[in-house]
Order: sequence, then C-alpha cells, then structure tokens
Amino acid sequence: MTKKLSANWHLRKLLALRGIFNTTDLVPLLAERGINISRTHAFRLVTTVPSHISLDILAALCDVLECTPSDLVEPVVQKTQLKKVAAQNDVGKDPDAARKLKPIRARIIGATED
Repeated sequence: MTKKLSANWHLRKLLALRGIFNTTDLVPLLAERGINISRTHAFRLVTTVPSHISLDILAALCDVLECTPSDLVEPVVQKTQLKKVAAQNDVGKDPDAARKLKPIRARIIGATED
C-alpha cells in the first residue's frame, strides 16, 4: 500500500465568505500587499489547485482573507494499491505454471585460449 498526497484548495470558498465573487477583484487586493499578478493568474489561482505557490502569494492571500495557510490548504492522503506485474508468459494466471519453469543452462561458444 502506498500513500498518494494531494490537497484541497479552499480559496474560492474563503473568497465567497468575504463577499468576493469575481476573481478579478482579488488582483487589487493582492497589489496592495505588493503582489502583482495578472487577471488570468488570479483566475487560475482561484479555480484550480496550484501545484506550487509562492510563499509571498500565500502570505498575501492569508492577509487578505484573514486566515491561516491551513484554512486555504487541506492535505488529503489517498491510499493506493500497487499493481502486480505479470511475468512474460502470464505465470500469474496459472499458479502451477511457475513450477513448470526450469532454468536453461548457458553455453559459451567460441572461447579461445592464447
């Protein structure tokens, strides 16, 4: 069993709680805190889960929304099972097939002595 980590991004919900419903309204609020981003970047920041985010932007978002980073990002752990890889001749389908396999002795041909 392996663990896959992902995150839930709650920026849209926190903006709505503050009465901010247009993503473009976020741009001037961040600019007041020294973070200059485009309207397109603001839209992507709100509508998608960022794979990485600048610490300055995260701090500015927390200041604008009066929240903590843990309010914005919720870590999610997903347990996944590794897939078993079958042998070349599908030994996994027939358990007795593994018992029938025998090693083949190697022959070295053409060895010369000087």
